[in-house]
Amino acid sequence: MNATATRLTALGRAELTLLGRNRNNLFVALLMPVLMVFLLRTSLGGMDEGGLPLGLAEATAIGGTGMILVLVVYMNLVATYVARREELVLKRLRTGEARDTEILFGGALPAAAIALVQCAVLTALGPAALGAGAPRRPDLLLLGVLAGTGLLAALAALTTVITRSVESAGLTTLPFFLVSAMGSGLMVPVESLPDPVASVCSLLPLSGVMELVRAGWLGTGGAGGIGGKELLGAALTTVAWIVLSVFAVRKWFRWEPRR
Repeated sequence: MNATATRLTALGRAELTLLGRNRNNLFVALLMPVLMVFLLRTSLGGMDEGGLPLGLAEATAIGGTGMILVLVVYMNLVATYVARREELVLKRLRTGEARDTEILFGGALPAAAIALVQCAVLTALGPAALGAGAPRRPDLLLLGVLAGTGLLAALAALTTVITRSVESAGLTTLPFFLVSAMGSGLMVPVESLPDPVASVCSLLPLSGVMELVRAGWLGTGGAGGIGGKELLGAALTTVAWIVLSVFAVRKWFRWEPRR
């Protein structure tokens, strides 16, 4: 256990150092989420009140949490994993003591830590900066953020299978970003979608996570909250996508450059 922790710490520290040297990835990880939260608030502010039954501040807080996870964990990690693969870093690491899961997990630690800190800042400052109420179920909010971090890290590793270079990462991550933004409640609140569309969108990879995040901010039951049945469905959907993603990564992840 100590040896595993030591290897993970070393991998995480090395990745954090490399992240600090990459201005592109650093911008996506640190500044882009802040800009997207303000853009999200402006975009939602243009909707009529009927499309925002939860209120502008609450919708921004919920969508902003999802934006942080997608930008910092998913989009940042796809570029990171591809860069390390193409530079033969992953191949060299596999010749050492670190196991495959440790290599991937260690590489994801900085992005995960940054995302968790930013979500914590949004949670702490959201009531004052956005005018939203404090999270009613912090435990569910934390569960949603942690589950989303693990799921998006696995999906990031899986996306590298179709990503040939760091430059193409922006294109290969765009479909998931758009689908999640429109169908999972990041930029378009789920309650504003027609019921048949919302039912289909509830099966998207990030939808279960966003339901947990929503329950964390608004509570369960009552106005805006979700019921126990919906909460259980969101948790099961999230677990199913995590299992499927991990299985796919173990089967198809490429450790060597795509030539």
